[in-house]
Amino acid sequence: MNRVRYVYWRDDQFWLGYLEQYPDYVTQGESLEDLQAHLRDLHADLSGGLIPGVRQVAELELA
Repeated sequence: MNRVRYVYWRDDQFWLGYLEQYPDYVTQGESLEDLQAHLRDLHADLSGGLIPGVRQVAELELA
């Protein structure tokens, strides 16, 4: 089973969050479980190439 990290918070009525690898794409849900479902869908779209121009986060090793 693959896992990805996500950041989330509650803002009054909704749960908001984004995938750590794709911080430019925030989504929301009515519950934490709903937010997780939206994050799964978002990950499929982003990693599947369905959304053009996706920015990603990477690490660069320095000498």
